[in-house]
Amino acid sequence: MQVGIIGLPNAGKSTIFNALASAHAAVASYPFCTIEPNTGFVNVPDDSIVPLAKIFDSRKVTYAAIKIVDIAGLVSGASRGEGLGNKFLAHIREADVVAHVLRCFSNDNVSHFLNKMDPLRDVGIISTELILADIESLEKRKDKYISAVKANDSQAREYLEIIEYLINSLNNYKPDETTGLKKFFSGTLENFLQKNPVFFRELNLFCLKPVIYIANVSEDSRSQEIFNYFEENKAAENLIKIYGKLESELSEIPESERPAYRAGLGIEGDGISDFIKTCYGLLNLITFYTVNENEARAWSIRKDSKVVEAAGKIHSDMLEGFIKAEVINSDLLIGAGSIHKAREEGILKIEGKDYILQDRDVIQIKFSV
Repeated sequence: MQVGIIGLPNAGKSTIFNALASAHAAVASYPFCTIEPNTGFVNVPDDSIVPLAKIFDSRKVTYAAIKIVDIAGLVSGASRGEGLGNKFLAHIREADVVAHVLRCFSNDNVSHFLNKMDPLRDVGIISTELILADIESLEKRKDKYISAVKANDSQAREYLEIIEYLINSLNNYKPDETTGLKKFFSGTLENFLQKNPVFFRELNLFCLKPVIYIANVSEDSRSQEIFNYFEENKAAENLIKIYGKLESELSEIPESERPAYRAGLGIEGDGISDFIKTCYGLLNLITFYTVNENEARAWSIRKDSKVVEAAGKIHSDMLEGFIKAEVINSDLLIGAGSIHKAREEGILKIEGKDYILQDRDVIQIKFSV
């Protein structure tokens, strides 16, 4: 599961990446500094892991993490191969969530790819290229299914209907008319998706990937004006404001000191944490914990997973020899103060392999080797 960071050249993708992963990716004032994608892992903010570690006197704390990939800038014509477009589009196809960085900052030392800041225009350029790439991909598949339909393949006829619907919808889509491609499609698409989930996974279309917009801002008033302009004219569902350069610099100091620096500059909230939490939700992930004296660890798993699947993530022996699981919500355990007290209060439950894991469950797997 990974988040791909995209945008036009010099939008600040690598700066945002550095702020997220503290990975020190190359940052330059000219386009196409990033050729091969940079990859890193970023911890998911978690208020429970440290209190849980204290209960068990754990020697080590491990946060859940998500993978982020800094992909080189796209340009007009990328769908036709412009600006190494084919290579970059292939990297985006591997992402489960797309994070679109928009330049909302002024800096005379960093050239603007199109000489003028306009995040609405930038969204249109990127969306258009991804749409054109999807249409090209669908047209190639269409030819395959036309041949199968002629041979009286009923399944191929249904797939052809889906593809023709998608092509027609994408050809009529205007990036400035709606908040996102998924909302542009009618309920017809949802019916297709529910009936043919494997087929849609194979299509792997850009237009159906969840999108987060990152407004890369600076502290000056001009930057705020540009951000406000975008926010007022583009009703983006997932819009996060991040002070990219500042957050990249703050990544060099202890996390506990960063809120004071932000407050001193009059910056409210933490765009980095907001971004990570939003990505986590769009990836359809929840957190569960395993805690003992050696390690307090947060794990990521897909929502609606069974506890036996969580056991398999921890160790294959636990999956194969699963007997039962002791389960308790992290807040209840922290409130009880100890696992012994939780048992006494009757809030520690015994569950079988079909138990659906809940967000922030603490589990202990009983298994036979």
